[in-house]
Amino acid sequence: MARELVAVAVRFVREYVRASDLAVAAAALFACSAVRSRLSAKPGAPMLWPVFGIIPALFAHLDDIYDWGAAALARAGGTFPYRGMWGGGSSGVITSVPANVEHVLKTNFANYPKGPYYRERFAELLGGGIFNADGDAWRAQRRAASAEMHSARFIEFSAGTIAHLVRGKLIPLMEALSESGAAVDLQDVLLRFTFDNICAAAFGVDAGCLAEGLPDVPFARAFERATELSLARFVTPPFLWKAKRLLGVGSERALVEATRAVREFADRTVGERRAELRKTGTLAGRCDLLSRLMSSPPPPDCPEGYSDEFLRDFCISFILAGRDTSSVALAWFFWLLASHPDVESRVLADVVRAGGDALDAGGSSMDYLHAALTESMRLYPPVPADFKEALEDDVLPDGTAVRARQRVIYYTYAMGRDKASWGPDCLEFRPERWLDARGAFAGGTESPYKYAVFNAGPRLCVGKRFAYAQMKAAAAAVLARFRVEVLPGQAEAVKPKLNTTLYMKRGLMVRFAAREQRHEPVPAAGGRAIKREE
Repeated sequence: MARELVAVAVRFVREYVRASDLAVAAAALFACSAVRSRLSAKPGAPMLWPVFGIIPALFAHLDDIYDWGAAALARAGGTFPYRGMWGGGSSGVITSVPANVEHVLKTNFANYPKGPYYRERFAELLGGGIFNADGDAWRAQRRAASAEMHSARFIEFSAGTIAHLVRGKLIPLMEALSESGAAVDLQDVLLRFTFDNICAAAFGVDAGCLAEGLPDVPFARAFERATELSLARFVTPPFLWKAKRLLGVGSERALVEATRAVREFADRTVGERRAELRKTGTLAGRCDLLSRLMSSPPPPDCPEGYSDEFLRDFCISFILAGRDTSSVALAWFFWLLASHPDVESRVLADVVRAGGDALDAGGSSMDYLHAALTESMRLYPPVPADFKEALEDDVLPDGTAVRARQRVIYYTYAMGRDKASWGPDCLEFRPERWLDARGAFAGGTESPYKYAVFNAGPRLCVGKRFAYAQMKAAAAAVLARFRVEVLPGQAEAVKPKLNTTLYMKRGLMVRFAAREQRHEPVPAAGGRAIKREE
């Protein structure tokens, strides 16, 4: 009976319904759905189109997507719903309200893990590493990371590696560029610096990115490629990238090849370090994260010690977390200094006052530089947006409903430009807002849910201290010796790139001019590091 009814319906459509009729009906349905969506939308929020969701609005503002998003949030009162393309499985809310961020990252933390949507897209590159883990796996790695990164030995070791890299490679490179008058992409140089530094801290190896001639480094190239292809999954419909992965073609095939190269390097390094431990019985002479984790006493939940797979994934996550963020932050910092000579003068004076210690034992040295870096990241956060996925239905403090499996995107870029949080001068680069009446850095009293650059709550970045040490040492050393001159004509070209990290779209071309009087703000290898918590 049912089969006969279907056959009758098909014959009716063939005889009486034309393709043009179907097109008109579909267009009318689309228009009615669009009108209903617009009328029911939150005032000031972007249009959510039938089928396409928020995608058309994003494409219309690709050139200024971060500023457009911040303005849209301001018009909508700090929060609005979003929906991706049909079949993409992405929906939820976007917010810049500090109370909502605190609710997600702290108050109701258990309900907002990274979630399967995130983990699936980074599975090939990160495996079960801390950057891609939830639950007990995340807690175990968090404990290990906190214990090792906050130990006195690692702090001293990391300060030494930073100083060695700055004095031994970064400054000689800039001296050569200064003497020749050649221009260089500062963003690329800083990416190479932080990659070398993070590889030394994580694996105890020299990646060689800052070697003479700025060579192509296969591991660095593979890592960058694997990161870009993993991120591409976030803007590609799942049915498309999963089909390509199944067939082993296109970008998914390239991702497999890139991640294989990254993992082979990591596996080889872990294997060689394990062999060294078996042969000598100790890694006492090494202080990098891999060696410290490998030689540390087994934790209660892992009586046989950390597996090679655990160590590999942990170190790869550490490199991903630290490679791009500090370099991007420094690039925007130098860009802002170029257009604010008064701030540069005060930073340089701060460096001169520091004498020979960039990172003194009390952390009181170079507070103005510290404030300027913090202010730069307020305006240009290295990670402009992040998200968590709800396990169960919830209601945010501002009354916004969130359904299970929806995502809450907290828009760090907009949070740093919110008048309600930072006042009418929120768009101004003013490091003084982070200093107290005595000129000391007072940012430690600021709510991390208002300034979420380093995340907040239980997932507060364990590498925050390391990042500040790295940025302050590099910035102080460069500014003490050189004037960083941005090539003219870049005002329009220097824009953020649409990515999970706030790269400059076309880099930052600069020249280095030697200062008449040089200062020495970088600590010697093994020098002291920041002791206070920012």
